Amino acid sequence: MKRILIIEDDLGIAELERDYLEANGFAVAIETDGAAGEKKALNEAYDLILLDIMLPGRDGFQLCRTIREKKDIPILMVSARQEDIDKIRGLGLGADDYIVKPFSPNELVARVKGHLARYEQLTSREIHRDVLRYGDLEIDESGHRVFVKGKEVALPNKEFELLLFFAKNPGIVFSKETLFDRVWGGEALGETATVSVHVNRVREKIEENTAKPRYIETVWGAGYRFRG
Repeated sequence: MKRILIIEDDLGIAELERDYLEANGFAVAIETDGAAGEKKALNEAYDLILLDIMLPGRDGFQLCRTIREKKDIPILMVSARQEDIDKIRGLGLGADDYIVKPFSPNELVARVKGHLARYEQLTSREIHRDVLRYGDLEIDESGHRVFVKGKEVALPNKEFELLLFFAKNPGIVFSKETLFDRVWGGEALGETATVSVHVNRVREKIEENTAKPRYIETVWGAGYRFRG
């Protein structure tokens, strides 16, 4: 089931949009505040975002720019403002479409379906996508994304590289020195203590219980091992 996020400060409009989309087989979440909507958009996995322009907290233009930097999914901007400059600004920031209020719910559903179909067609053309899956953990190497139980978690570059290295070498015990050399590079300046810091940070994001890690296991006196 495709997941859609509606960021709209008018709850009545948002609920109407949700009802029509759910009637057509979509799973829908609603946020009425810009800042809360941004957090949900960046931290959870959605297939399409309906984004109002006039929002409390952060406006739709700011959200569109921020979301587009992190997410490659369709963004449809919605507003009662009909000036061409708004359309140009919205599309220039990375929006895929612009819908002017008032609009018919059926038009909205048609546009959502059209953009999702187009997006699927484009992504299906990718020749190869390296994705590693272990239990509830999914690592998309080419997309530089990590998901736990379907929810995306944000890992800075070195944390991602460390997790990817572990996941590509399951069952092998690596010392801190080896990990530092393989992930940070032999010429990197720093101390191997940074390995422990990064392992703890990764665990906090992917492990359900950091005291009893499911994925990155400490092998006392030797280093760390990834359990696939």
